[in-house]
Amino acid sequence: MALIRGYDNPFRELEDTQNRLSNLFSETFGGQMAQPGLATPTADVYMDENDENMIIEASLPGFKEDDIEVNVEDNALNIRAEHRESQEGDGKKDRKYIVRESTSSFYRRIGLPQNTQTEDISASFEDGILTVTVPMQELPKPKQVTVESPKKNRK
Repeated sequence: MALIRGYDNPFRELEDTQNRLSNLFSETFGGQMAQPGLATPTADVYMDENDENMIIEASLPGFKEDDIEVNVEDNALNIRAEHRESQEGDGKKDRKYIVRESTSSFYRRIGLPQNTQTEDISASFEDGILTVTVPMQELPKPKQVTVESPKKNRK
């Protein structure tokens, strides 16, 4: 499996910023933004072994197929997932809530190279992993132009 050339980790700066903000909130408010043990959705982008397809794998634990939307707009792949859950109180005396709601969401926008075959993009979802396959077409080879000197042609 080959990584996209020129990128060690394109999200490193974003992850560093997220960690600094998390530390700031922890110091300021005495808690953590994300609780330990809870899964945080991630996305990996890489080229397959033949460099014919870009593969995007998004870990979406707790989401269902109906919660996920994948589309291409302005030469970018958009992945959205949103899960809403609502429960009404069950009448137990130890619970004081009437309605309990929770929401989970995930969003990634991934720029696509110019040689993407957008009409052939496919996606599958299995065991909490969304896999999007983006076929690539070979870029045309540059035309080699021979450089001649006008002095060589005169004799």
